[in-house]
Amino acid sequence: MGEFVNPIQVQKYLKGVDYPVSKGDLLETARREGADEEVLKTLERLPERIYNGPNAVTEEIGKFE
Repeated sequence: MGEFVNPIQVQKYLKGVDYPVSKGDLLETARREGADEEVLKTLERLPERIYNGPNAVTEEIGKFE
């Protein structure tokens, strides 16, 4: 399988997200900000839930490694 990116790379594409936010909104924002395929694949692996802030996203991504 492909490599997944670290949370810092992902957060670069989530600037301006208005938390709390759903997984779908995170993906939409990342696409709009020009995220590459690895970043989008990483976000797609997130559980379907509401994220209260960037730390919640980072915490979930940290579980992938």
